[in-house]
Formats: sequence, structure tokens, C-alpha cells
Amino acid sequence: MNKLDLFFALGRPLSPLYSGLMSTRAVLYKKSIFKHHKLPVPVISIGNLTMGGSGKTPVVLNLAQMLKQLDYHPAIISRGYGGKANQKSNIVSTGKKILLSQEEAGDEPFMLAKILEEVPVITGKSRIHPCKQAIESFAANILLLDDGFQHLAINRDIDIVLFNATTLAGNSRVFPGGVLREPVSALKRCHVFMLTGVTDGNRERADQFSILLKKRFPEKPLFFSKISDYEVWAADEKESVEDFSDLGRTSGFCAIANPIRFQDSIKMSGIDLMQFSSFKDHRIYDQRLMDRLCHEAKGAGIQSLLTTEKDFVKIEHLKRTLPLYVLKVKQKEDKEFEEYILKTIQKYQ
Repeated sequence: MNKLDLFFALGRPLSPLYSGLMSTRAVLYKKSIFKHHKLPVPVISIGNLTMGGSGKTPVVLNLAQMLKQLDYHPAIISRGYGGKANQKSNIVSTGKKILLSQEEAGDEPFMLAKILEEVPVITGKSRIHPCKQAIESFAANILLLDDGFQHLAINRDIDIVLFNATTLAGNSRVFPGGVLREPVSALKRCHVFMLTGVTDGNRERADQFSILLKKRFPEKPLFFSKISDYEVWAADEKESVEDFSDLGRTSGFCAIANPIRFQDSIKMSGIDLMQFSSFKDHRIYDQRLMDRLCHEAKGAGIQSLLTTEKDFVKIEHLKRTLPLYVLKVKQKEDKEFEEYILKTIQKYQ
């Protein structure tokens, strides 16, 4: 039994208590005993029921790009988990200029700010403040609430719950007895499900899980987000690599919520993975750790290092004695998903 399984086993007696507290909290919001805010623009929440990575960031990224192409003016609103900025509203990016560092913004908001053009990214613990600033200061006419399923203070027009196609609902127990943030009954308040990271390897399990969701929640649409392609960038040359064999024998590393998913992606891309290291999600990298990674890789006869986009924004300033590459995993949602989003927000045009 690993440490996590042991923790869940010890925490199982407390699951009903935590589950009850989360259910009571949801009822208090529903009855308006806890204040919730209705905003003058559509709000799309992208969240999950489980702890850990469920592929939210790629979905947020794809939604923002899709809405921009359709002449909307989206803004991304995030809690900024792990970021040191502590104002009520922290502007990570105006859409034209990045104003905060990765340490101030947090990993995901900073990465989104670097990738997206003309899309403001704003963080804040109480998300009503960045929401209002996005509308008032940046004329946002649609808001993307990153990791918003449990943030009930903001009314949402589309509530999307994601499940990672590899890990699904874990052991289906509520924290601290399992990975669920709330009881399964909380899914009644969402509008749509999406299974992310679907591949040939996990498609059968994803299909079986989708059948269970449809049986329990037949009124809710369900979509898939499939891994469509892999792209590798050379960090030093800042250009894509056409032939993945150029990496030679590589050592992969990451500090994300779902390292197994990254490891599987490396293997599926055909890259020659010889070594793999994972660290706690949101870990801060320093030069000592980078030196250690390079030293261990060289000692094993490895020729390069490979990491994720999220990790790269935290280490690009560090010195390296081996070439560093970044694996970008591209996901593509069902075409019907785009049609669903557009049809739902049409009433605001």
C-alpha cells in the first residue's frame, strides 16, 4: 500500500463528515443564504469533481482561442493557486502585456498568459473581484472560470465538469477517504460533462465510464477531448523538433498533479524515455534541483531532459548542462462541444 492509499484508508471514516459539509455548503448557496453573484456577461466554469489534474488548462486554452476566433472578448479568471500575489484582483496579463511573474501569478495562470494573445488573465481568491475587473477594465464579454465547479459564489451559464479519461473518478470516495472534492450528487448542478485526454489506450474505459454518467444523468450532454497530436520544442533554440529521435535517450520530469499522464504521453509520442522523475504539484524548482537532474541523467548515459509546458515556465531561467525539450500535448474537443457552447451563449448576442 503506497502513502496515498494509506492516507485514504485512514481518512475514510471522516469522508461522511466532509461530504456532509460540502453538501450543506451547496444548499446554503442554492437558497441564497450564502451570497452568489449574477454577472452581466456569460460565465463558463471549467472544473472537476476530483482532486488533481483533469486536463482543465488545455480546455480553458482551447475555449479561449475558439471564442477569440468568433470575435468574443474572453477573459480567464483563476484563483491563482500557488501564486504569491494577494490583492483582491491580480492582473497576470492585460492580453497585451504580462504584468506578474510565475511566482506571483501561479503556474497555470502564467502559462495561459504566455500562450494566449489578447486574452486577459486575472487571479483572485474571491473571484468576484477579478470577474468585475475583467468586465470593467478590459471589456470582457465572456468569462472563463478556471477550476470553478466548487466556487459557488459566481453564477455560471455553462458549468463543465471534467474527468480525466485515465484516472476517471479514482476510488469514488470523498476526501479524505478518496479523491472526490464533493459527493457524486454534486454533479446534479453541472450542465455538461467532458472526458479529457482520451487515447486509444484508455478509450474503452472512458466509454464505459461515459455510459455510467449518461445512465445516472441522462439529461446532461457528454463530450470527449481527445489527444490529437504531440509537439516537442527545443527550449534553447525555441523551435519545434520535427524528428523526435533528435532527443536521443531522454529523462522526463514534472511537478504536476497527474505525472502518470505525462509519462504515458511521452511513451505514446514515441520518444525514447529512459528515466522519469515526478515531484509534488506546484513544486518550486531551484538551481540545485536542476543540477541534480542533469547530473543523474548524465550518469545514466542520457542525452536530454524533457518536461511539460507548465514546468517549463518555472525553469526556463535556470542553467542546464543538458539540452531541454518541452512536450506539448494537443487536445481536441468534439465538434459538437463547440456547437453546444455557441448555442448556449447565443442569447447574449
